[in-house]
Amino acid sequence: MAKKLPKVDVVIVGVGWGGGIIASELTKQGLNVVGLERGKERKTEDYFMVHDELRYALRYELMQDLSKETITFRSKTSVRALPMRSYGSFLLGTGLGGAGVHWNGHTFRFLPYDFEIRSKTVERYGEKKIPADMTIQDWGITYDQLEPYFDKFERMAGISGEENPLAGKRSKPYPTPPMKKMPSMKMFEEAAKKKNWHPYMLPSANLSEAYTNPDGISRAACQYCGFCERFGCEYGAKADPVVTVIPVAQKTGKFEIRTHSQVRRILHTGNKATGVLYTDVTTGEEIEQPADIVVLTSYVFNNTRLLLLSKLGRPYDPNTGKGVIGKNYAYQVIRGGATGFFEDREFNYYAGAGALGIVLDDFNGDNFDHKDLKFIHGASISHTMTGQRPIQTNPVPQGTPSWGKDFKAASLKYINRTLSVGAQGASMPFRHHFLDLDPTYKDVFGDPLIRITFDFEEQDRQLAAFTAERCGELLQEMGASKVEVNGKLGPYDIVPYQSTHNTGGVIMGASPDTSAVNNYLQMWDAENVFVVGASAFGHNSGYNPTGTMGALSYRCAEGILKYHKSGGGMVV
Repeated sequence: MAKKLPKVDVVIVGVGWGGGIIASELTKQGLNVVGLERGKERKTEDYFMVHDELRYALRYELMQDLSKETITFRSKTSVRALPMRSYGSFLLGTGLGGAGVHWNGHTFRFLPYDFEIRSKTVERYGEKKIPADMTIQDWGITYDQLEPYFDKFERMAGISGEENPLAGKRSKPYPTPPMKKMPSMKMFEEAAKKKNWHPYMLPSANLSEAYTNPDGISRAACQYCGFCERFGCEYGAKADPVVTVIPVAQKTGKFEIRTHSQVRRILHTGNKATGVLYTDVTTGEEIEQPADIVVLTSYVFNNTRLLLLSKLGRPYDPNTGKGVIGKNYAYQVIRGGATGFFEDREFNYYAGAGALGIVLDDFNGDNFDHKDLKFIHGASISHTMTGQRPIQTNPVPQGTPSWGKDFKAASLKYINRTLSVGAQGASMPFRHHFLDLDPTYKDVFGDPLIRITFDFEEQDRQLAAFTAERCGELLQEMGASKVEVNGKLGPYDIVPYQSTHNTGGVIMGASPDTSAVNNYLQMWDAENVFVVGASAFGHNSGYNPTGTMGALSYRCAEGILKYHKSGGGMVV
């Protein structure tokens, strides 16, 4: 028999970026909020003088324990899915702050095209441009509607950046100036401008200067130490929930965080949730937390899995195309870049930051003509200086032996003589790409794991080849002695790391027939349940998802407050 606690106004599941923003905004308005986090407590002091590449980057100190819970994967429905037993294609964070603690800090706004992707594609190219089994749809919101929330997220986080000439219009400049422009970034800029392209400094959550945000949170500037991705920031310079929104919520006295709390079910009757059931992983005790409003603020897979386990919402069926929970899973097309080897020039790779870079969008979204191309959307193309840590950095030209005297000689020669230009490609959803519960494999509690069914399509292969050629052209213009273009995209392989940018599963839209949540992220099928995260994305853009997820989180908080004030009902 589960222990039943007193009811609260709101319970949130997962205390990362989404959970921190929701907690901050609701507690400032007087609501009592409980945050359930399955991982442990975290604070900035945990990272003082621990620039340990082996511990964090290779042994995954901040990530989920895959022996207790993982995902299963298959490329198509006709094969059996198998569990991911060791980390590869993406990393699953856990603990207070979630992936917001160990991210790089790239903070883009999705393009106006993204939010109305089907309408705009049909308008320019006609229905036939969209493959029959590609399930793109408009998001039920426009860029202009979301713009104020983008601004709010950027001001809270202190994003450092400059105007992107090919993006949606901004109501205000970035709150802090762009980061330092390294010599190789100047080379990229000059090469791009010679080709009449439009480079700009990458929008960064690594502060370019000391900053105090509208909530009164003060943070120091980035030290360019190079330990961002997979690491917590010892300076607090990288915006993360633990140093921004969570302290604001705690200061109100209205926010209680319970760590080591694994939420297993959403409890519901009819079209309303009554609370959640969770297990205290330190004692094994089952606890029921009643609440007027339930907000899922976990990662893509966990949001989808919890709804399916709770039998809340209509599961997606790829055979009929009906249902919504698990629909439109998408990833990211990272292949499509190039490497330049310089015989007569060396670069200093020691200094860097997670979001130190320069980027262009001339081949992103619909910023270029796709009429004669066999794909839609595109990719951002960038050169970044993230700080090349020694264990993971070993660039050598193709054809170099993988061990021995020649390998060592090439490694030493090129360690400071290579530059990379990468393409981060959009991922379109297809009818046969989806998430569901695995019928065979279970977690440590006996609950079914989430199962991914996904593979790269011809759309992705065409996009990767096209953008790789553009990357190669840039490196040639930058003066590389030799350029290797990597534009060949094979079947999706879950073993090598590629990107943690998973999206979809609980997508937003204008109709309950085709989406799980409305444009305030309120469930159509359960009015007091809100689902926050990149799980709401109908497809993935040529960008990192955090900026758009943050904007949607602020909009969701506004929707929850409207719902609470009105006493119920749909807010749209």
